Amino acid sequence: MKDMQFNVSRRGFLKVGAALGGGVLAGMPLSQAIWAVEGKVLKVRVPTDYTKLDPGFYNFNQEADVSSCIYSKLIHFKPGSEWAWELEAAEKIEQVDPTHIRFRLKKGIKFTGGYGELTAKDVKFSFERVIKHNSPVKGDWGPLDHVEIEDDYTGVIVLKTPFVPLWNISLPFSVGHIVCEDAVMKATKDGGDFGMKPPAFSGPYMFADWKPNEYLLLARNPDWSGPKPGFDEIRIVPISDTKSAERAYQAGDIDFTEVTLDSLATFKGAPPADTKLEEHPSLSYWWIGMNMDNPKLKDINVRKAIQWAINVPQILDIAFAGQAAVATGWIPPGVVGHRDKALVPPEGDLAKAHEFLEKAGVNNLALTIDCVDRSAYVTIAQTVQAQLSQIGISLEVNVLDSGTFDTLGMESKGDRWKEMQLIVNAWPALPDPYFALSYMVQDQVGIWNWERFRSERFDELSAKGVTISDPNERAKVYHEMQDLMEESGGYRFLTHGASPVMYRKTQIEAATRPDGLPLYLEFKPV
Repeated sequence: MKDMQFNVSRRGFLKVGAALGGGVLAGMPLSQAIWAVEGKVLKVRVPTDYTKLDPGFYNFNQEADVSSCIYSKLIHFKPGSEWAWELEAAEKIEQVDPTHIRFRLKKGIKFTGGYGELTAKDVKFSFERVIKHNSPVKGDWGPLDHVEIEDDYTGVIVLKTPFVPLWNISLPFSVGHIVCEDAVMKATKDGGDFGMKPPAFSGPYMFADWKPNEYLLLARNPDWSGPKPGFDEIRIVPISDTKSAERAYQAGDIDFTEVTLDSLATFKGAPPADTKLEEHPSLSYWWIGMNMDNPKLKDINVRKAIQWAINVPQILDIAFAGQAAVATGWIPPGVVGHRDKALVPPEGDLAKAHEFLEKAGVNNLALTIDCVDRSAYVTIAQTVQAQLSQIGISLEVNVLDSGTFDTLGMESKGDRWKEMQLIVNAWPALPDPYFALSYMVQDQVGIWNWERFRSERFDELSAKGVTISDPNERAKVYHEMQDLMEESGGYRFLTHGASPVMYRKTQIEAATRPDGLPLYLEFKPV
């Protein structure tokens, strides 16, 4: 792995900001620019570089975390150990009936660049553009129809059908961010995706600078009139491998990072100096996926042979030092739809795997497995390689950088999906089963549905599950959906992992969601 530069010169940052044609600091008075970069700095790590700062078209959780600093939402997640939300840009919000949510905005929230006050028309524009421009994450808004404007500060979100996940996904997460209609229209002409070039801000911070694969910087927004955040600058460093992030932390280059599970036991007994270690349950889900349209994997008997040959506890012992529990599906404990057990037992069964291969009439099968270049993923791939060799399947491990891997199954990025066979994958999630499972409907084939799983029944259940308010009845729907995925042979569920984090307690007081992900605005200096 290439060496990465974690230290960014403050003097160098000031010079870059002053010279940057589209940079925020270029438009700030010199005294404000110096204050922004010379004050208290929060230094954190993220696992991949940024691709979007347009919240309506985001790719990764960390992009939503930055959006929460530079834009406003009606509501946001509260820090702590229990999932809950609280008001942000909304002064008041209520569910009038199953398909109507009325909100009233706080007055005085301003956009930068002279674009004036945030109003209900910006809310309407922000929410509707996700659907209008067919965003890859439009599913986060479910059956959104439109937003009615009652006056400058009041509006009504109108849904085509009831959508229970609105309070756990749509409003408090990425697509719930409000962008400036006038600024976005000027920048894009059609109101579409503005990528990494946000034209205006309404949050406590502004996007100041970005060096791909090196750092992203946020500086205080001088137009912000709300509660003052704890830090003058947030410096975010992409480090793909968590082990490398741990070393960067110990070297003093970052002050907050996730911890690998195999390091967790070590750090419990002997944490780095001045460090607080926190353990959090994870909503993420890890799995082995199979491209069901690949000629070598079209036969369900081949896929089932692979499922039964994979010993999940063995993988977790090797990749996570036994610190992670076996998953029963994609929905973790504590979330509606969690299954008590999977259809294929965790340990698998080599005899059954041989039987399925015999049904397929396959001998000397050679396959590939793709994974991102992070230690846990590589270890999982190599362990699966050894396990499949026990039933006569030769497996070549392809280790890819995150930029290459993250678009591997997307048809819009070329024909690489046709060659893809097995993959080691993991996604973050939110505390609603819809978030995980909505991307496996048929409309998502070639977008996020890389296994190219197709089921009419699954699609029907996906549409039904979001309308059911009773948690027990809703759980039955998501149990069956996970059964359908597993029965297809295209998935081998592994784990939800865990979310241990560490931070320098002499520098910061961290604040996270219940799953350990950072809420930067709630961080405080010590």
